[in-house]
Amino acid sequence: MSEIPGYLALRAGAGLIGLLPASAARSLGRFGGEIWHATAKGRRTMSERHMRRVLGDEAEAGRAARSVMKSYGRYYAEALWARGKRVDELRSQTIVDGLEQIIGAREEGRGMIYGLPHVGNWEVAAPVSVDVKVPVVAVAENLPNRRITDWFTKMRADFGIEVVLATGGTEVMRKLEAALSANKAVALLADRDLKGRGVPAVFFGEETTLPAGPATLALRTGAPLLPVASYYDGDDGYRVVIRPAIPVPAEGTRSEKVRTMTQDLAVEMESLIRAAPQQWHLVQPNWPSDRE
Repeated sequence: MSEIPGYLALRAGAGLIGLLPASAARSLGRFGGEIWHATAKGRRTMSERHMRRVLGDEAEAGRAARSVMKSYGRYYAEALWARGKRVDELRSQTIVDGLEQIIGAREEGRGMIYGLPHVGNWEVAAPVSVDVKVPVVAVAENLPNRRITDWFTKMRADFGIEVVLATGGTEVMRKLEAALSANKAVALLADRDLKGRGVPAVFFGEETTLPAGPATLALRTGAPLLPVASYYDGDDGYRVVIRPAIPVPAEGTRSEKVRTMTQDLAVEMESLIRAAPQQWHLVQPNWPSDRE
């Protein structure tokens, strides 16, 4: 019973935002982000720290952090506004750079892995893949409220995303390997190590840990690891960028190869984030010094 109030509140919010025109929903989301920036000191501080790493400018970091949280507000508003019937509209407003990377990987027949940073609306990248007959599978957090988890799973299905819930067991890896063997794409957010069990990597000039999953899957299956980002492009558009596959080292142990590929992916993500730093929706501690 304790799950029901939160779930009903979410559905009510989605229902109300869903009644708005797209432009009004986005404006409401940005306004919510402004309020969040003004009231959530901890998140604001983290965003400012991350912007300093990206921009190298103390004065600019504060302004950029405000833009980050407004952009994140837009993301959440779009998540509540989106419906299956609106996905074609979003897709029609999307420009794609590097689609040949997906098509080439599809022809190789070993599936593909998308390594994404938390930039823009990353879910908009899925219809781009589905359009060229590459279904998308993604791992999502198994939230304590099962009803909300089920609702988000359905929402992502509207975008063409098949969700595998992160249960912490080997079953998740088996499901992802099966998806790749079926020539599907596995989309993995790769710029934050949620559980702190990743591999060391230098990211924006400071060592941290990043998820080992993308590189590990690529090595185990032979699927190419493609860096991908999905940006906001103006008030109502999107731009998806697909970069060439991360090279697989010719020498070294499996763990050494995972570390090398993860570091190479970190470099690619730095470039993708620097293209639109105000859209990098990372407001949690991500480096050891953030937690001190």
